[in-house]
Amino acid sequence: MDLPEPDPARLAKKDAAVKALLAVLPRECVLYSVEDLIAYECDGVSAYRQVPMAVVLPRSTDDVCAAMKILHKFQLPVVPWGAGTGLSGGALPLNDGVTIVLAKMRKILEVDLDNGCAVVQPGVTNARITQAVQAEGFYYAPDPSSQIACSIGGNVAENSGGVHCLKYGVTTNNLLGLEVVLADGEVLRVGGKSLDAPGYDLMGLLTGSEGLLGIITEVTVRLLRKPETARAVLAVFDTVEESGQAVADVIAAGMVPAGMEIMDKLAIEASEDYAKAGYPVGAEAILLIEHDGPEVEVNYLLERTETVLRAAGATEIRISSSEQERLLLWAGRKAAFPAMGRLSPDYYCMDGTIPRGALAKVLGKIRELSGSYDLRVANVFHAGDGNLHPLLLYDGNVPGELEKAEQMGAEILKLCVDVGGVLTGEHGVGTEKRDLMTYQFGERDLDAMQHVKCSFDAESMLNPGKMFPVLKRCAEFGGMHIHDGKLPFPELDRF
Repeated sequence: MDLPEPDPARLAKKDAAVKALLAVLPRECVLYSVEDLIAYECDGVSAYRQVPMAVVLPRSTDDVCAAMKILHKFQLPVVPWGAGTGLSGGALPLNDGVTIVLAKMRKILEVDLDNGCAVVQPGVTNARITQAVQAEGFYYAPDPSSQIACSIGGNVAENSGGVHCLKYGVTTNNLLGLEVVLADGEVLRVGGKSLDAPGYDLMGLLTGSEGLLGIITEVTVRLLRKPETARAVLAVFDTVEESGQAVADVIAAGMVPAGMEIMDKLAIEASEDYAKAGYPVGAEAILLIEHDGPEVEVNYLLERTETVLRAAGATEIRISSSEQERLLLWAGRKAAFPAMGRLSPDYYCMDGTIPRGALAKVLGKIRELSGSYDLRVANVFHAGDGNLHPLLLYDGNVPGELEKAEQMGAEILKLCVDVGGVLTGEHGVGTEKRDLMTYQFGERDLDAMQHVKCSFDAESMLNPGKMFPVLKRCAEFGGMHIHDGKLPFPELDRF
């Protein structure tokens, strides 16, 4: 197949921008050859790939500011990139834009145990924060399954959760402050070590904004004391629907466990083969529950939980008797996603959230969709807060299978909205759910979100083509957003 001829105007703009970047940044911080750029062609959604025009690897906030001022001058769109583990296509590059990768910014700047916080750069991995303070008896609560690889900056951008988010909250509940570089290179600081601040909650607005409002360059996270005791429960059920109902029953009984996770038969078999956690191979579903706190409280909750689970139909119940057993049970759950490679060449990971009371109904419907689309589904998800992660197994080498998985995934997400839930729980909208936004939100809702976008980024430089099903120019929302007579970035559908 003949490749299209390079656009001379685009090449000239790239060369001029790269030359300007190299004037303020070291050579190793600016990548522009195809051989170097190919590593950044996709995030965790590998079905969609696009090579960026260039990649910038800043080492500090000053580097990010310098790069953004140059890119703003050249009117080049920018895609912020954390660790590339995202699962919504939110970090998918633009072939006429620059990707700013924050992997070099991986310093823990300060640990302040007196105030229960740490200040870190965005490239620090989630797990490393806990590793830095666990000897003093502290930890960072949010723990996505990808925590050994995913970065805290990406966690903030997507408002990530984790297996313990039921009791301790998602990322936004564990932040105290942010430093953000805006589209024109200006630095904005919100929050800090204090528990609250006057004015609008800009930190809440920036958390989960998916790189559309600014580039996160520093994060102040809340640290917690490690609980005195933590015990895990594994309950076996004859159906996934029964395990889903058991989750609702535990919460209805007035208990709030640290975490509640469901895995179905396919997920159990793949994880056990991979992690050797002692899961019951052949079981239709397991429910993992963890209680933590003072020992006397945990023992009381375990007794109550066992009673509720048996009434809900659990055929077997195991309770960890040591810290090693507890960690092993969770290791199997956190290995579920990488273990899927043993079952299928490809999988499409969904991310919708529903009311807990609808778990049984939605899980039953997913089973029906699996049959009608002839695609296997492995269910593994944060059951306590209703955050579903059905993994649709397909083979990308078979023509039409990816498209079939996409269609089935869209039906699942619409089902989540229909039962009173939302399109995403922690993976974000990105490009994956962009065109489904109109199913949950009306035009006025989306326009209000676009007004916020324009207030921060009048030229639509930051991550264009993500989240909004129709990319509107800021000029359409009023001339006050046009700076220096320059029009915002042209209205294009880039994908």
